[in-house]
This record gives sequence, C-alpha cells and structure tokens, in this order.
Amino acid sequence: MRARVLVAVALLTAGLSFSGGAQAPRTARSDADWPAYRRDLAGTGYSPLSQINPKNVATLAPAWTFRIQSNAPAAGGRGAAAVANVNSQATPIVIDGVMYFPGRDRVEALEADTGKEIWQAPVTGGAPSRRGVAYWPGEGSTPPRIFFMAGRRLIALDAKTGAAASAFGQNGEIDIGVPYNSVPGIFRNVIVVGANTPPGASGGIGNARAFDARTGVKLWEFSSVPQPGAVGHDTWDGDSWKGRLGVNAWPFYFTFDESRGLVYLPLASPIPGAFGGDRKGANLFGNSVVAVDVQTGQYKWHFQTIHHDLWDHDPPAPPGLFDVVQNGRRIPALGLTTKSGYLYILNRETGRPIFGVEERPVPKSDVPGEWAFPTQPVPVKPPALARVSYTAADLVTAADTNAEHATACAELIAQIGGVYNAGPFTPWRYKAEGGAPGVTVGFPGGLGGANWGGIAFDPNSRFIFVATQDVGALGSVEKTKEGSPVRYDKTTPGRSTFDVRMGDTNWPCQKPPWGRLTAINTSTGDIAWQIPLGITDQLSTDKQNTGRPALAGPIATASGLVFIASTDDNRFRALDVKNGRQLWVTRLEKRGNADPITYLGRNGKQYVAVVATDTLMVYSLP
Repeated sequence: MRARVLVAVALLTAGLSFSGGAQAPRTARSDADWPAYRRDLAGTGYSPLSQINPKNVATLAPAWTFRIQSNAPAAGGRGAAAVANVNSQATPIVIDGVMYFPGRDRVEALEADTGKEIWQAPVTGGAPSRRGVAYWPGEGSTPPRIFFMAGRRLIALDAKTGAAASAFGQNGEIDIGVPYNSVPGIFRNVIVVGANTPPGASGGIGNARAFDARTGVKLWEFSSVPQPGAVGHDTWDGDSWKGRLGVNAWPFYFTFDESRGLVYLPLASPIPGAFGGDRKGANLFGNSVVAVDVQTGQYKWHFQTIHHDLWDHDPPAPPGLFDVVQNGRRIPALGLTTKSGYLYILNRETGRPIFGVEERPVPKSDVPGEWAFPTQPVPVKPPALARVSYTAADLVTAADTNAEHATACAELIAQIGGVYNAGPFTPWRYKAEGGAPGVTVGFPGGLGGANWGGIAFDPNSRFIFVATQDVGALGSVEKTKEGSPVRYDKTTPGRSTFDVRMGDTNWPCQKPPWGRLTAINTSTGDIAWQIPLGITDQLSTDKQNTGRPALAGPIATASGLVFIASTDDNRFRALDVKNGRQLWVTRLEKRGNADPITYLGRNGKQYVAVVATDTLMVYSLP
C-alpha cells in the first residue's frame, strides 16, 4: 500500500511539473481555497467543498464580520470617526487560509477563519478597484504577489507582507494606458487587463492588454475594433472604425481555457451606442466574445451576440467554461450571458453554437439615417432567460401587487404619452421636434437581463445557474443641438426606467417576476427550473414573491447548494441545486451586491462569505 501511495505522489508531482509553472496547485489545500474571482480559470463559480450541505445549511450563523471603510476622514466629516461611504462589489480571494480583498483606500490581508488583520497596504494616488484583487503564486525565487487595479495603474504587492513588489514595473506598478476598474486575469505568467473607456476617458481606445507578471513588460494588445486587413474590418462602413470608442472588455474578471491556452474577451457596445448612423454595418467585435491566444493575443475566433448594437446590451461577464455531455461524448463548451436576456452555449474551440442560433428578423428603426441591422442572432436553446418584449396586457394590475402601485404605473404611462414595444430588439423610436409623445419601453433595460455576476456551473447536475432581472428602459432618439459630436442621441422622458418609487424601493411597472434565478441543463439546452429571486417586503405575504433586481451572480458547491445574495431585498440565500428550493436565508444590513465565495479555514471549518455594500459578512455552521 505504501509503495502505491509513493507512486501516486510521484506521478502527481510529475504531472504538476508538466502542467506548467505558476498555475500548478500550490498545496494540498487548493480545494479548500477560493484563489480567483470565480475560483478557477474556467470561471465556474464552483467549489468542491461539502461540509455545508442541504441537511445542515439552515443552521448557518454569522462567524465574523469586517467593516470596509476608509482610514481617512470623509470629506466634510467630523474627525476620524466619520469615514467615506463604501459601495463595494468586491469578491475576496482565499489562499492557504489568508483572505485578500480591496478596501476603500487600501488592500487587506486577513486570517480567513477569524477576520484578524495580517497586513494592510494603503493605496495612494487613486482608490483600488472596488471589485477585487488577483493572486499570482510566484516563480522560482520570486515570491507570490497580489495584483490589483487603481485607475490606469496595475499594482503588485508581496502576498506575504503587503509591501510593494519592487521588481515589477517601477517600484511595483505600471501604467497600462487606459483605466480598468476590475480584476486582472492571471494565466501562468500572463496578466490580462481590460478597459473602461466612456466618452472622454483618459487613454481612449479600449483594447484589452497583457503584461508579464514577473516584470510588467507589455506582451500584447488586441484591437477590439479590427484594423485594415484584419478579420471583421469590413463590418465598419468607410472610416467609421477610426478612433472608435467602446468595444472594450470591461468584465469584472476573465476566463481561460488552460489546455488550449485561450482567453475569452467579452467586448462591449460601440460608442456612441443608441444611434449608429455613423457606423453602418455589423460593427465587429462589438457585442462579441473573442477567443485569443493568451500568450500572443492572436485572434482565434469570435461570436457576435448583437449586430450593430443600439441598446448597450453587451456580454457583461466573460463566459463560463464546461463540457457538454451528450450520449457519453464530451463537447468543450462555454456559456455566455448577455444583457439582451439570451444565453449562448458555444463550442469553446470553434465558437459554433451547440444548440443552434437563428438569425431572426427584428423591428426596423424610424430614426433618420439609422442603419439598424435587419436580423439578430437568437439561440434556439435555451429560451430567453429574461423578459424581451412588452404588450399592454403586461401592465401590472392591483391584483398582481396593489392598487397604489398599479395606479402609479398607469399615471407614468399617461404622463409620457404611452409606450411602444415591437418585440425583441425594438429600436428607440424617433421623436421629432414638436412630434407626438410616446417612447420606446425596451426589455431588458440598460442593466439587463444578466449582468456582471457571471454563471455558475455544477459538474454533478451539469446545470448552469444565471441570475437575471426585468426592469425596462424608457427612451427615444432626438436630434441633437448643432455642434454635438453625433446627429441624434437617446433621451428619456424624465425617467429612464419603467418603474415607480414605492416607499424606499422601486417597483417595475410590468407584471412580476422582476428578477429570476434560472438553471439550464447543459446536456439538452433546456431550462431545468426557474424561480423568482427576491421578495418585495412591502407587499402582502401572498404577493411578496415577485423577484427583485439582481446584478451579481451565484456560486455552487459539491454538496448540492447554490448561494446568492445580489437582490435589492438585502437577502443572502442558499438554494437546492436540483429544484431551486430555498433552504436558508438571512437578512443583510445592506445589499449584498457582490458574488459570494466559500472556503475552508485553517481550523477545518467551511465558511461562506459575501460583501454587503460596506461590510464583509462571513458565515459558518455552529
């Protein structure tokens, strides 16, 4: 028996050496950790831990908390006790019993089972990204590092001490050229960063870039708007590709196919977005996922989810990677969520749809000079995961919620002169000066659909889990003032969303559900189950299960649990993987607008944690 164990250890060690350098597992604790934003390179949001399970999850209780705040007094505050407000979307990471995450003006390292501070690294000259940090395990004599963004600066710290990693760039930092507000992606010795480039942003064009984790030397830059001679250049009419803003990779994290050496770039809408009369064509690689070689940045394939986008319905998160299993055969796949409400399941080697995509005719635009695309790609399976259309029969009634809400919504529609929707991908209506009132109500609205949280994948059930919301957007397109950089632009009728204020929350004006969690069977492409996610507390008990808006995503565990906060009812929930039945719920002080994590402490206990606006909340079994 001992000989067999030694042989197994030798083979494992050889395998780790062969698999390559810095991405090899560090210790036997690797399964216990949460070492990256979605735990693994594939972005599955899945943990193999099972100590917390459907039978005992109802007994979860607070273990410890940590207040995320500034060390400096807030502007206009009353001394050191008054600290600046924090609205964190951070997902912490945990490696070998140490938790790392960004505060308002610093990066923290804590004992993951107690919350005791190990070190803190103040950040000056701009705040660290409020979304998270990344871990690089080091190489040879170079110790592990923590990487994070602060505006245009990519900063490296020694993971053990929090000191600047002086061998990286200039005293531990480099200027990447554009702002990026999220978490660097790390594959072996390559760091991939995106770009947040609204009009007027410093740095301009929003190409993804890669740098060497050891030195900070730039490795490549991918042109998200194809240059002359490149694939996709002909999808931009004339010179409309020149100097084009948008089409940037702004996700909170990146995903990688380790065996194929690919990184998947989810690219945003062109800017300006609501009027595309100056950019006739499909406008690649806008609203696309593009697979590129992680070492060189070389283009491999792309799939565009919207041609000539007018709605800002980009893929907000990178795809999650998994295998589709059909008749005993494995197909390498990915699941790409979009703010348009659709989920695309593609072969991750080729970009081809696994369950089919159809080019379907969509409504025409009536805006002068607009070149709306005549068709859009719609998945055959699964169906839309969020509302994609609206009719008068969908208006909320007193029977759905209450009389006060129904009256307020009817008054909103009367005030703006009615709403128009012709189905999925309805363009914004043209509003001529002195013309008739009335605006487009678009579904999903500006925040989606799905947003930045990403999918979770459970390899046992082979289900994907996606959180979506249904809050419509109101708008029309009008002629701009002389001297404006665009001829036409989107305006709103005094309100940009199709909802009304009821007490201290907003209630959408269409019938519920207003937010959902959906499980998709990856073997068939069908919906396995779908539930309203979140409650409206002000309604009577029999009507509360409306679902609520959600932006962040879920995680899954080997014991058959799905954990998610996200909703604006300030709840943190555990659900049964098999059917979505709620097994545990706790009320947070503030919204948990972040992806949760789970990990094993050095004391052997499993913890579940989520950031709730300004407080890190950590739970465990008694």
